[in-house]
Amino acid sequence: MSVESHKETMQFQAEVSQVLNLVIRSLYSNKEIFMRELISNASDAAEKLRFEALTDEALYEDTPDLRIRVELDKEAGTVTISDNGIGMSRQEVGDTIGTIASSGTRKFLDSMTGDQSKDSQLIGQFGVGFYSAFIVADKITLRTRRAGLGSEHGVRWESDGEGSYTIETIDKAERGTEITLHLRDDDKEFVESYRLRSIIGKFSEHIALPIEMLKEVYAEEPKEGEEAAETPAPEFEQVNKGQALWMRPKSEISDEEYNDFYKLISHDFEEPLAHAHNRVEGSNEYSALLFIPKRAPYDMWEREQKHGVKLYVRRVFIMDEADKLMPNYLRFVKGIIDADDLPLNVSREILQHNRKIDTIRNANTKRILKLLEKMAKSEPEKYAEFWEQFGKVLKEGPTEDMPNKEKIAALLRFASTHNDTDVQSVSLDAYIERMGEGQEKIYFITADSAAAARHSPHLEILKKKGIEVLLLSDRVDEWMISGLTEYKGKTLQSVSKGELDLGDLEDKEEKEQQEKAAEAHQGLVDRFKETLGDLVKDVRISHRLTDSPTCLVVEEHDMSANLSRVLKQFGQDAPDAKPIMEVNAEHPLVQHIDVEQDEDRFSDMARVLFDQALLAEGGQLDDPASFVRRMNSLMLQMAKG
Repeated sequence: MSVESHKETMQFQAEVSQVLNLVIRSLYSNKEIFMRELISNASDAAEKLRFEALTDEALYEDTPDLRIRVELDKEAGTVTISDNGIGMSRQEVGDTIGTIASSGTRKFLDSMTGDQSKDSQLIGQFGVGFYSAFIVADKITLRTRRAGLGSEHGVRWESDGEGSYTIETIDKAERGTEITLHLRDDDKEFVESYRLRSIIGKFSEHIALPIEMLKEVYAEEPKEGEEAAETPAPEFEQVNKGQALWMRPKSEISDEEYNDFYKLISHDFEEPLAHAHNRVEGSNEYSALLFIPKRAPYDMWEREQKHGVKLYVRRVFIMDEADKLMPNYLRFVKGIIDADDLPLNVSREILQHNRKIDTIRNANTKRILKLLEKMAKSEPEKYAEFWEQFGKVLKEGPTEDMPNKEKIAALLRFASTHNDTDVQSVSLDAYIERMGEGQEKIYFITADSAAAARHSPHLEILKKKGIEVLLLSDRVDEWMISGLTEYKGKTLQSVSKGELDLGDLEDKEEKEQQEKAAEAHQGLVDRFKETLGDLVKDVRISHRLTDSPTCLVVEEHDMSANLSRVLKQFGQDAPDAKPIMEVNAEHPLVQHIDVEQDEDRFSDMARVLFDQALLAEGGQLDDPASFVRRMNSLMLQMAKG
């Protein structure tokens, strides 16, 4: 039944226009990618239909054989990619093509450098999907109909990529989507059959769906006196293997095939850093093909970030971004898990309470950790690449995954006072190997920047004694350290909490001197307490300072000042634990204050020392103007002699 066409001309969302311009400009050297992207989308559409049809077979509309077709028209200069998958409704076309519903789009655009080679790699992290067709086409016509809707609900979409598109309702007998690319004059090479067959073989060989093209027929020249033979009717033939790569034996798969398959499922331009391919047999049979990318995705820290593992059941696609198949701290892993023993109509709700899924998840978590462990030992440079991209995410692991805490901890890397660099390259095992005789703890400090950590006054006595300290300055470090309190029997100890106990690293004579110093300066401590009042929980003579006059610490079990600041930056309530001010009785400034008779000057000096200690550990002053006034007053008095 024909319908009255309802045609509209719409403007692309502003970000879409920018993305289109960047894609066309930056991907000039990767033009072949358009075919991979469109075939991948067609495959996804077929898989979605197969899944929905599990509960509604009528969606097949008497055509259960799913396929993708690529057709050429040399005279018109067009390439058409079609599928008989799920298709789209008019609303879906507008939602998925006219807009980019990704919160990271603006971040993506802000990341562009203008350098075509660099931007090409960047685009690969974001995926370009349907828009990649504009690399080779100056006009695109899309015709689609969603399975289950009548033929009168077809949709025609067309655009030249210059800022607007038209969309109208049409009559379309077949379900699915066909995309016709009107090739640019410079890109007519893609209208050649051999060229497209080559691209399909390169990128889409292992799509688990037939990709068909018209069989090439070469008519023989008739012999003299013979009539020309009739040209046979056009016939389609499959041009890809159509076998799921993950089901083949590892020994039969080359690295190039693995890399091409990764690019296909991830829409990444770069090869993966590593992969793991396993077939598990027994009571819970499944295949897993998992990849670690080279670069972090742009949306790794987005709240709605999608996971990269797809779930299949007996080669039938079930769901994308299956977050139950991989823990959150390994969300960067991409790949496929194909289970044999799950019901085909498995839903997200069933996944949440399925023991077999838990078993698969646990086994593959260990598999990825083992892969990283092997990389760290045998390919440290490659592991350094991995850590630079994904280290912050892996640091979420000790708190999230208690059973694997020790394995994850062995993979962590930190900056340290052992090196003169802020590069995170020191493992806990390397730290333990360097521990001196008598050292029983792993010392660390948290701060809001690498510089603040490295130059913290809390490190002074440890530097003097040659004790290594791990420098933790990533926001996630506070969360990580809350779940990592020991490693291989060694307690992790913050140097900015509680009274610094160096155990056997301090001799008896040092401890006696400390006790005597505390007694000798009790009067000074009392004056500080009276002056600072409610600003501090306590004041005491410090054993950790050698160069600075004061520092602030919190009690052993109180929340650190740095964690409190991090939580407040995220808009969360955090208890304000009052700090303890430690005073270096040997410092000239403190000795000068100790003999100050004018109580107003003593008060100003005491407040300045408190504020300086707060600034040194990354805090913010509640009343900066008063701090400036006191400093100016003291400097003026000094100038007058």
